[in-house]
Amino acid sequence: MVQKNKVILTQEGLKSLKKEHKELVEVKRPKTLKRMVEARNMGDLAENSEYTAAREDLAFIDRKIAELEEILRTAQVVKSSAKGYGKVTVGSKVALKIDKKKVVFTIVGEWEANPLKNKISFSSPLGKALLGKKKGSKVEVKAPAGKTTYQILEIK
Repeated sequence: MVQKNKVILTQEGLKSLKKEHKELVEVKRPKTLKRMVEARNMGDLAENSEYTAAREDLAFIDRKIAELEEILRTAQVVKSSAKGYGKVTVGSKVALKIDKKKVVFTIVGEWEANPLKNKISFSSPLGKALLGKKKGSKVEVKAPAGKTTYQILEIK
C-alpha cells in the first residue's frame, strides 16, 4: 500500500496542502518581498533588523514552498475503501471504544496527522494496529503509560 518516496494523502489532505501552497505563493511571499524591499530602502543593511527579519522570513517561506511542491509532486492520494471491504484503511473514520468511551479517529497520511482533530497517522502505533482490522476487532497498543485496548465499533 505504501510505496517508497511516496507521500500518502487523503483527498482532503491534498486539498489542504494545495491551499497552503497557494497562500504561500500568492499572498505571503509577495508581502514578505515587499516588506524586504521597503526595509532595504531604509538605509544601512548591516544594522537593519527589519531587513534581516524579512530576509529570514522569505527564506523560510521559500523552503516551505519547495517542501510542499515536493510533497505534491510525490503524493499518492488514497480513497477509503472501508465501505467496500469493511476493513480499516487510510482515509477511514473509525469509531473506537476506549475504557467505556467512544472516540472517532480518522486514519490519515503522516503529513495530515493532527491528534487535536483526532486525525492519526497510519504509521503511528494506533494507526498500525488498526490497519486491516474489521468491525468488532480488538487491538492492543503499547504506550509509555502502559497498554491500552481498543475495540472497533464502526468503520466509515
